Amino acid sequence: MTTQLGLPEDIQACLFDLDGVVTRTAVVHAAAWKEMFDAFLRDREGDDFRPFDDHDYDEYVDGRPRGDGVRSFLASRGIELPEGDPGDPPDAPTVHGLGNRKNELVLEKIRTDGVEAYDGTLRYLDAVRAHDLRTAIVSSSANCRDVLRAVHAEHFFDVRVDGVVAAERKLPGKPHPDTFLAAAHDLGVEPARCAVFEDALAGMDAGRSGRFGYVVGVDRVGQTKALYAHGADVVVKDLAELGGRE
Repeated sequence: MTTQLGLPEDIQACLFDLDGVVTRTAVVHAAAWKEMFDAFLRDREGDDFRPFDDHDYDEYVDGRPRGDGVRSFLASRGIELPEGDPGDPPDAPTVHGLGNRKNELVLEKIRTDGVEAYDGTLRYLDAVRAHDLRTAIVSSSANCRDVLRAVHAEHFFDVRVDGVVAAERKLPGKPHPDTFLAAAHDLGVEPARCAVFEDALAGMDAGRSGRFGYVVGVDRVGQTKALYAHGADVVVKDLAELGGRE
């Protein structure tokens, strides 16, 4: 049986990813990753380099903490770089340097173009709150709070577990389930009674391995089959499809 929210009746809390689920920032992140990696590869290999593409983004980067995304993609190309330090400048040839360059590009794009939220998600969040379900935002982004404030959505969430919180608590990021599990713990709700809302394959893996009660895949880019393959119970193009209207 499902509720008016399109969820199993025993669900008591909803755990939402940020980029691509609540806000239209997934495309901003994808563009920043491509710009950063293409410049790095061009400098390293010359004009005949193989560009960073959509498959690389989906498979190695999307949904992961910044450093993990850098390491994962570089490993796929057989490239090893020193770790460096979190404070490395964005032109440093280190894992942290590349990650900081990517973050610099994201912030530039957000300042230039602004941030938008998905209307269907905001309406769904309204309905979730009206039904007295607990809510958390779970994101690998260190800019999560600023982005939520920019779209006036911070008030929708009882708990925030983002890149800053994960670093403080030393939580491994997606595809590990630890950040979602931490959010469930902070809400005081068992994982089996939580629904996870994700658009990234790494997020699907986290939702399934954490044994959450329901995993909703949000397909913004035409990867429905892959979301199901990585553990989604249902896939929608917009959360409005789940219902939520009285």
